[in-house]
Amino acid sequence: MKCKCNFHTHSTYCDGKNSPEELVLEAIERGFDALGFSSHFYSEAEKDFAMSRESAPRYKAEISRLREKYAHKIQIFCGIEKDYFSNEPSCGYDYVIGSVHYVKKNGEYVCVDASAGEIKAAVDRLYGGDFDALSEEYFALAADVVRKTDADIIGHFDLVSKFSEQNGYTQSKRFLAAAKKAVEALIPYGKPFEINTGGMARKVRSVPYPSPEILLIIKELGGKILFSSDCHKKELLDYGFEEAASIAKCCGFTDGDIVFLPFMKA
Repeated sequence: MKCKCNFHTHSTYCDGKNSPEELVLEAIERGFDALGFSSHFYSEAEKDFAMSRESAPRYKAEISRLREKYAHKIQIFCGIEKDYFSNEPSCGYDYVIGSVHYVKKNGEYVCVDASAGEIKAAVDRLYGGDFDALSEEYFALAADVVRKTDADIIGHFDLVSKFSEQNGYTQSKRFLAAAKKAVEALIPYGKPFEINTGGMARKVRSVPYPSPEILLIIKELGGKILFSSDCHKKELLDYGFEEAASIAKCCGFTDGDIVFLPFMKA
């Protein structure tokens, strides 16, 4: 990678384990060129762990303070991760990661990011055991995530398969067809798909999001990428980056396909 950076970073302003300054110091220690914070933005579905409306101004002020304090050592950016179901206005941030963490079935939010047991129970109860049916609904939302969230980055594109290895689900022809349809809808926006190592760091996936099969689709259709760790703990700030870069290379991506956010200095 031409630049060592991470734009998907969670601190104690949402569900992260470390303060923003602890994360900045860790990034400097690890030789990062840039660090972007991306607190979960408020939504009704995520209110138990997302940044509250009241804390958002304090978050902005803290990241601004750190940006000035460490300007001679690292570039710092203030972003958010905005879920598809958030309807809050999100102006005033450096960037937005647009993510889908839920589908809505029969008026119920189904979190695809909770646990292997919870996702299996939801598939069995609401989809008659048909994981592909859930996945098709998920990717229909993912196809619309840039429009809905005004995203600059497409977050963990196949999060719906986070626990597939544990539950014995496969990326079937139906699954990959739904993913490809979503990629086709997103490509015209020109936004990068993050190669996200968060599931690997949590030991629930052996490969990043998106899977190599989906990365091949993204490459075939001309998509761009960037690397992120979806960091919730400072020790995992650059977890799996070398492996992710190797997988991207095997899927045909080159340095020219890697996006560094346009507001970054060369």
